[in-house]
Amino acid sequence: MKPADDFVQAGKTAIRQNVHGTMEFLQKFPPFNQMDSAHLAYFVEHCQLRFYGEDEVIIHPDDGPVQHLYIVKQGRVHGQRPHSARRGTETTFEITSGECFPMAALIGERATRTAHLAAEDTFCLLLDKAAFTRLFTQSTPLRDFALRGVSSLLDQVNQQVQMRAVETLGSQYSLDTRLGELAMRQPISCAPQMPLRDAVRLMHEGQVGSIVIVDTGLRPQGIFTLRDLRRAVADGSSLEQPISSLMTQAPFHLPPNASAFDAAIAMTERHIAHVCLVEQGKLCGVVSERDLFSLQRVDLVHLARTIRHAGRVETLASLREDIRQLVDRMLAHGASSSQITHIVTLLNDHTVCRVIELTLEDLGDPGVPFTWLCFGSEGRREQTLHTDQDNGILFEASDNVEAAAIRGRLLPLAMEINQRLARCGFTLCKGDIMAGNPQLCLSRQEWSKRFAGFVREASPENLLASTIYFDLRTVWGDASGCEKLRDELLGQIADNRLFQRMMAENALRQRPPVGRFRDFVVARRGAEKDTLDLKSQGLTPFVDGARLLALAHGIKACNTQQRLRELSERGVIDTLDGAAYEEAYHFIQQTRLQQHQLQARQGQPYSNRLDPDSLNHLDRRILRESFRQAQRLQTSLGLRYQL
Repeated sequence: MKPADDFVQAGKTAIRQNVHGTMEFLQKFPPFNQMDSAHLAYFVEHCQLRFYGEDEVIIHPDDGPVQHLYIVKQGRVHGQRPHSARRGTETTFEITSGECFPMAALIGERATRTAHLAAEDTFCLLLDKAAFTRLFTQSTPLRDFALRGVSSLLDQVNQQVQMRAVETLGSQYSLDTRLGELAMRQPISCAPQMPLRDAVRLMHEGQVGSIVIVDTGLRPQGIFTLRDLRRAVADGSSLEQPISSLMTQAPFHLPPNASAFDAAIAMTERHIAHVCLVEQGKLCGVVSERDLFSLQRVDLVHLARTIRHAGRVETLASLREDIRQLVDRMLAHGASSSQITHIVTLLNDHTVCRVIELTLEDLGDPGVPFTWLCFGSEGRREQTLHTDQDNGILFEASDNVEAAAIRGRLLPLAMEINQRLARCGFTLCKGDIMAGNPQLCLSRQEWSKRFAGFVREASPENLLASTIYFDLRTVWGDASGCEKLRDELLGQIADNRLFQRMMAENALRQRPPVGRFRDFVVARRGAEKDTLDLKSQGLTPFVDGARLLALAHGIKACNTQQRLRELSERGVIDTLDGAAYEEAYHFIQQTRLQQHQLQARQGQPYSNRLDPDSLNHLDRRILRESFRQAQRLQTSLGLRYQL
């Protein structure tokens, strides 16, 4: 027997002698923690144990098609590739205890594209290709993990969150539930000529709050609700007149495969209490706000209505706790971070609008139409409960003299709105990026000139400003001026490669906190010792990268995940890369939201800093992989703009 064969046999013998211990080790890590015992036992029995000294090459692209799956039992492994911009190699990732490699190459029956070296003295479990192939066909958890990677890990996290929710809040639907599943019975409908008296009787008999008026082809023509009935009674309408004269025409509708989240957002944005379900043009159901109230015990539509009709700023301030509790329940039920930030932003928008309206009632109408703009995370619809004000005012003026006069009339109003928003929990911006600042209460021409200056003179200050102001949208008032600004901006940036390159340089400044010699890079001293910043080090690389590419390619969307989706659809970034970036961004944001909720419950100030040692193994691993996706996005920007 050859010495190499002796070595392999010794490794197999070591595994057989400690099958139970090896199984216990693997069961701590995905996907092995979800595999059947028989499959895992087969896995262990067909493994061999190998030792690799520090800097020893474990597998290399020149070795040809991969023949084994490797699992790190002890030690660390570095992935190294030729450096993209200079000679030599760079470490692109680190693999630690319980992780496997190179899965994609093994499945694809090809060589690895990355050299794997032992970062220190390391032991690996090796499973040969034949045994892996057999298990791949038999074990669903292994196959799912092999094909989907981090996506399957995120599923595990969401399943755990939802299981905890069932234990604490009871089993209920989620906001991902299809509307067709909520609308369990036939909708109550009638013809347009039916008298009001008969239509109301049908509603009473069906114990519903609405009736849909349809034509002979069951196509919705209008909707009549209890709210309409109260209005009709107050107006003294005849009970014999046709329902068509009192209905709300062209009712909003969604397909039955839309989600409860879609309906909740529509109701909240449009101030409606019912959504018709329409398939192939025909009415097939109705979902009411009551249906959504039972959903996760989340009374979103009612909360939004309470905000929009609040009579005092103090009432709005007290409702912030209701919003926190709503987010708490949604998190517990496994709602996605994008759903939660969208809803928080929507409720914040309603609060801002109501503050503006109440202030106009108290101070009087300035007699000048104006638009309230928001920037930054609110502009991207990515707000959490931990937010400050980034806002401004836009108005129309014929020249600088008229603009100055209008500004003088609007500034006292703007400053009062800022102060009232602060009382409602929207912290005053330390950088004074607020509408009460004369430099941010501008005519459309002045905003246009300012934005053009950012692009033309890309100083560090202007680049920083662009990361805030270029994510803008309208919260209150006429949106047309904001849309014109955005169109101008997209045209200017698309034609300015130098500005794009400087934006790319700026997007590479915040590096994800994963290092070469350890899995996370944390602060070493001071009050922030042993922590990392989820926002600036984790989310910002995705936000900055997606913004740059979207602006450079004429994409109007402001939301980071929507930008990534559209960039993938247009072929600007690879579809698989785009999906990976979205998932990574989602997980970091989810972790941040969960931390904020914990801080709120414990009466602590909000902070984006996290001690990674506080995470369980699965969350820690996915967080590290998510940061690595941010690194990959930054690397691609470096290549694209030759940085």
